[in-house]
Amino acid sequence: MSSSRSRYSGLLITAAFIGPGTVTTATLAGAQFGYQLLWALIFSIFATIIIQDMASRVGIVGQMGLSEALHKTISQPLLKLFMILLVISAIGIGNAAYEAGNITGAAVGLASVTTIDLPIWIGIISVIAASAILFGNLWLIERFLITLVVLMSIVFIVAFSFSQPQLSALFNGLTTAHIDADNVTMVIALIGTTIVPYNIFLQSSLLSKGRSQQHLLPQIKEQWIQNMLSFSLGGIITIAIIGTAASTFFAQGLSVNTANLALQLQPLLGNYATVFFALGLFAAGLTSAITAPIAGAYAVCGALQLNVTPRDVSFKVVASIILISGVMAALSGIKPIAAIIFAQAANALLLPIIAIFLMIVINNKRIMRQHTNSLINNILSLMIVAVVVSLGSYKLWTL
Repeated sequence: MSSSRSRYSGLLITAAFIGPGTVTTATLAGAQFGYQLLWALIFSIFATIIIQDMASRVGIVGQMGLSEALHKTISQPLLKLFMILLVISAIGIGNAAYEAGNITGAAVGLASVTTIDLPIWIGIISVIAASAILFGNLWLIERFLITLVVLMSIVFIVAFSFSQPQLSALFNGLTTAHIDADNVTMVIALIGTTIVPYNIFLQSSLLSKGRSQQHLLPQIKEQWIQNMLSFSLGGIITIAIIGTAASTFFAQGLSVNTANLALQLQPLLGNYATVFFALGLFAAGLTSAITAPIAGAYAVCGALQLNVTPRDVSFKVVASIILISGVMAALSGIKPIAAIIFAQAANALLLPIIAIFLMIVINNKRIMRQHTNSLINNILSLMIVAVVVSLGSYKLWTL
């Protein structure tokens, strides 16, 4: 794989990271709990780097996506059938629900600063996303992602500094874990918006083609650095969003709704805050609306042993079905913020199963050769799974 394609994969993963779900979930976390849940975000960033490193190695060493690797790893027919059904239902159907949040988030941004109704914007955004998926103009997407990442980083980080954060509360939030029945759903949502299960399939597939099988270790190290930088940047942006929301909403006792999300940027941008926030939400939603169907198509096509080339008809059909399902859900009238938070929480609850599948593959010496997980990596991965399972179990117990 050329360096430009490798860089593109990193940007695409970052774009999937920074979507309407991240902006909305982080804003609600800061507005409702102040800095209290920053520890959950730090855990999520740490876990994401470990998990995406494993996904990257599957692509680089195995030269196949996770779904394809699972077929080569699992020989027992019933277990293989379970894997296929899980990937199709969880990633395929789940991405359709996630897609609804992406499209709705982008449309809400534009509808808030224009006189055009939300359903019309949903239609326009869907056409743009469909065009990118069907015709694959990667050059435009890549540069759009660069612009998005830079703008989101600069504006939210500067806005965070303008918000005059309470440093003692910030430090306590970063270092002290506190979970109760009131915040457990938001903790799970923060994890789900950071460790996105479909990114595991997306990254392994993007890195699986066109690589030399010589000098694999330097390629693995280079990708690890890219992952660390990309997800650390995403984490800094998310911390900044939580911080600005904490200073704007939590400190003043204000509630959050779709009409006042941009209030946190007013100290920096003044009267332009609403317009900029709307455009940022649109950009984040559009890029995620493009990546979610692509990731879902990689996962489903691999599970069904279809062609996983984006230009193949079967790939485009699966991606289009996910996009259309998301559009239909977005047009159903579901409340945007509720849909987005539900999608993030569902992501986190799905994560342990996908992570276990990933661990099965990464420890298969026939596929990974000498690049299997170390004992430390396996222990850390199991700890991540245990934490997420414990949070999900606690949530069910509180219900």
